[in-house]
Amino acid sequence: MSVAARFRERYGPWAVVAGASEGLGAAFARYLAARGVHLLLVARRAEPLETLALELRASDIQVRTVPLDLARPDAAAELIAHADGLEVGLLVCNAALALIGPFLDQPLDGHLRELDVNCRTPLALAHGFGRRMVARGRGGIVLMSSLGASQGSPRVAHYAATKAWNLVLGEGLWYELRSSGVDVIACAAGATDTPAYRASAPALRVSTQSASEVVHETFDRLGRQPSVVPGVGNRLAGFVMRRLLPRRLAVRIMGRTLDRMYGGMAPKHAGG
Repeated sequence: MSVAARFRERYGPWAVVAGASEGLGAAFARYLAARGVHLLLVARRAEPLETLALELRASDIQVRTVPLDLARPDAAAELIAHADGLEVGLLVCNAALALIGPFLDQPLDGHLRELDVNCRTPLALAHGFGRRMVARGRGGIVLMSSLGASQGSPRVAHYAATKAWNLVLGEGLWYELRSSGVDVIACAAGATDTPAYRASAPALRVSTQSASEVVHETFDRLGRQPSVVPGVGNRLAGFVMRRLLPRRLAVRIMGRTLDRMYGGMAPKHAGG
């Protein structure tokens, strides 16, 4: 049996990719399409979602799209309803909202929306689809975290906190669900060259990975470990920040770096 066939047998025939219109979400979708997995793609903006779906249907797979604001309280329930009748073997929770700027300069409503997109909806999706996967005895869940989840990250303080939440949830579910045949991994990606990252217009240039590199490394580790930090440089940086430096110093270094990247800019958001 080929590698693609084995992948499809364990994680197919359908996959749900939330936050799929561009960047990492689109890269996840392309990876899965290349392995013959049918796709249910979800994002807030309908036009780029349909453009991607048209591209992927050329791979001779079925692609369905659901334009949906994942900040809505009922978003997960609506998406799960759209998947009725489909055997979903893989869930990728990639959608994210990142508010950039001083915490108090952002309106509370923005922080609550960030919480809904980054935490509430992934929680409900992992619970709903996770139950279905356990019932069939196989499947996989990918929760997107961030390298910034390792310590407090000034100027993206709440975003980093939501990504720490995803990291801890994913690692806990890795242990809980593996005996039921369901693989879970949290991907703590570093700076990734995506439209959302470029739109944030960082003033400081840092090394980035391609979205494809992040996706390939995530799936390489799925089923083997509870979390992954893609990229050798990112793993080294994460090890130093988490294990070698005092917590206070790690937060200061992150704060100074983010001050150089985004200091002086008006509050903004990336993703959605």
